[in-house]
Amino acid sequence: MDRFLVQGGARLAGSVSVGGAKNSVLKLMAASLLAEGTTVLTNVPDILDVTIMGEVLRRLGCDVVRNEASVAITVPAVPGHEADYDLVRRIRASIAVLGPLVARCGEAKVALPGGDAIGSRGLDMHVAGLIKLGADVVSEHGYLIARAARLTGASVWLDFPSVGATENLLMAAALAKGTTVIDNAAREPEIVDLCHMLQQMGAQIAGAGTSTLTVEGVESLRPVEHETVSDRIVAGTWAVAAVMTRGDVTILGGRPEHLEMPLEKLVRAGAVVEACDGGFRVCMDRRPTAVDLVTLPYPGFATDFQPLFLGLNTVAEGTSMITENVFESRWMFVNELVRLGADVRTDGHHAVVRGREVLSGAPVTAHDIRAGAGLVLAGLVAEGVTEVGDVHHIDRGYEGFLDKLTALGADVQRVSVPDDSWLS
Repeated sequence: MDRFLVQGGARLAGSVSVGGAKNSVLKLMAASLLAEGTTVLTNVPDILDVTIMGEVLRRLGCDVVRNEASVAITVPAVPGHEADYDLVRRIRASIAVLGPLVARCGEAKVALPGGDAIGSRGLDMHVAGLIKLGADVVSEHGYLIARAARLTGASVWLDFPSVGATENLLMAAALAKGTTVIDNAAREPEIVDLCHMLQQMGAQIAGAGTSTLTVEGVESLRPVEHETVSDRIVAGTWAVAAVMTRGDVTILGGRPEHLEMPLEKLVRAGAVVEACDGGFRVCMDRRPTAVDLVTLPYPGFATDFQPLFLGLNTVAEGTSMITENVFESRWMFVNELVRLGADVRTDGHHAVVRGREVLSGAPVTAHDIRAGAGLVLAGLVAEGVTEVGDVHHIDRGYEGFLDKLTALGADVQRVSVPDDSWLS
């Protein structure tokens, strides 16, 4: 029941480091199941979701050893095939073990996942793709159960460029017999990172970074050592923080080539963005100008950035419109911003934001990882103290968030409060 107490009025300045991507490393950990032996992942962020995924793998019979920024995963000759509900419900990314387990073991029983409360994210495309590859898939008692003596290559068209479905089918196809073509595949840098690791393991994959992935199945894969790609969402969070607080922040480890559209929006808002040795720098010396945005699959504007930019627009000069095309419940945190004095009106997929000179500190609640970060940033530019509850969501996606904020000049404290859920 920890909370952050955020004192408003801070100007962030200095440098901050960005580690490996949460949205990549969890899938790389799942991919280790495809090969017997020890796979070592480096540049691994110290976040709660990595700990949970490590426990998912342990219960599948793997030995998982964490050493600072690396994780060594030793996979047995015959891993288990059942992922329990008590862990899977905590992170949606755990569904990524489905494809590797079917491909490697011929069977997988994975509880239907949980994760952030940002809208319905069905598994229809995961299931339909595995069925195309020859698996028998049923849903029973809260579990997805998939079986196949050996998967067979096929042509799969995704109705939407789903990151999770692309990853699951990519891993399953790596050990399938024959050729698999995934059309309308997701193109995110995290997908490319997974492709690179699978290729190191011996997979035959063409088209990484494009909407068509072609996979020639192989008989077996080998364990490898692989460095996780930098976290573009975390890097973008620090960039938005610099702009909101009219600060000057150098983001080490950030890769601007993965952030072209968000950084372009920040420039339109009035920021100066420049590449530097090992990352990029974001400077802002005035009140930002409101920017419109529309969320779309990569290389479009990522939905994970939407709560951060919505927060920026609440204190920007002018009126903006934000259109959310990916997750329908991402507006849940708007009510929390309104508690801080923001002027936001939502209608279906759209939100109209009228910027105000200043927000006012108040108690708010984080409903998901990015909304939690966005509320902390809003608290930095609000008068008085903002109390952000349910910060365990932030722990899932941001390594050392409070320490890094403090090092940049923010006044943020973490406090524990009694669990009053019995009152509800």
